[in-house]
Amino acid sequence: MSRIPKKTILFVDDEPNILSGLKRMFRPMRKTMRFRFAQSVPEALEVMAEEQIDVVVSDMRMPGMDGTALLTTVKKQYPHAIRIILTGQADDTTIMRTIGVVHQLLTKPTDPDVFKQVIRRASALQDLMVDEGLKQLVSEVGTLPSLPETYADLQRLLRDPDSSLADVAKIIEQDLAMSAKILQLVNSAFFGLYTHINSPTRAVNLLGLDTIKALVLGVGVFSEIKGGPSKIFSISTLWSHSMATASYARKIAGEASKDQEMIDHCFIAGLLHDVGKLLLFSRLPKEYEQAVVMAGETGCTLDEAELRIFGTGHGEVGGYLIGLWGLPGPVVEAITFHHRIDTYPELSLCPALIVHVADYIYSRLKPDNCIGQPPELNRQALERTTMLDHIEDWIDLCRTIEEQEGDDDG
Repeated sequence: MSRIPKKTILFVDDEPNILSGLKRMFRPMRKTMRFRFAQSVPEALEVMAEEQIDVVVSDMRMPGMDGTALLTTVKKQYPHAIRIILTGQADDTTIMRTIGVVHQLLTKPTDPDVFKQVIRRASALQDLMVDEGLKQLVSEVGTLPSLPETYADLQRLLRDPDSSLADVAKIIEQDLAMSAKILQLVNSAFFGLYTHINSPTRAVNLLGLDTIKALVLGVGVFSEIKGGPSKIFSISTLWSHSMATASYARKIAGEASKDQEMIDHCFIAGLLHDVGKLLLFSRLPKEYEQAVVMAGETGCTLDEAELRIFGTGHGEVGGYLIGLWGLPGPVVEAITFHHRIDTYPELSLCPALIVHVADYIYSRLKPDNCIGQPPELNRQALERTTMLDHIEDWIDLCRTIEEQEGDDDG
């Protein structure tokens, strides 16, 4: 039986004392990972030229080429590597430069247990994507594209001096790509807000209107889908499916548990569970349309068609991206496993299982919106967690949500 090669982590800092502290901190993890240390950007690039580095952790402020410049180079030359930056203090302009370049930002001093957890998760993510081409493709993604009309509405609103934060939040929360990016920013401590946020609206409120304007109009943190609409794959249907699944997942979680953190994770995971579809379609549109056609013509599920075309499904692709962006582990796991819940380790009542159920219920309530064969409910998994008897009640619960929204629209 072949052993999985150890992942290699490179730390870059111009202060010898910092590197010495990192060596001591991560010494207990040497059995499962390899660690390299560089005291300058040229030294770091030499190390990367000589061996494969899986995760790069760089200090922000260094003489000559700083951490952002280093990780910009790494993104171009070694796109498979996960990029993390450390900063003690940085002005907004410096931080803005990092947003499209780094996957996560950690503040100094970082709690050792949190730091180790970030490194473990980053290392584990490298095994989630087997295909190196897709791994590089996902790792290069700084933003996801929005519908052109939504993007235009947001820009117009932000240029209006009378616009409110509530108006801006309403647009962002209705857009999958914008929601994902805003959640990345607040969960990765870009603005010193390192905390788990339960909704895109809350994230917008924390960032504030001035910061949102700088991000959108200055840095261009959002983008729009290029080209005309696809005749084969509907982005607007993907949007509505994501929002509905998020609402279903939150409602089911609230009925099944009083754990508010888990309920919040279920909503975010439901909102982002199909982000891999958006990524694949926006980056590889012809191939993704082939998968859509295959699912429709052969009667397989879209996930099965993706596996035949890409060698992996949208769950793994989306989970890899959202994991790179530093969102909570239960959210990443739910995105990754919602179509293969039978392989989820130590299955219990968790966001992965609840999003699996919410996704299935959507196909029951709105079968016309399914591409190919609708996803099946894993009854064995639900039976093991004693949740199977609740399924019909949950379907009625979600049907009530749809009826209420229909009344509101009317």
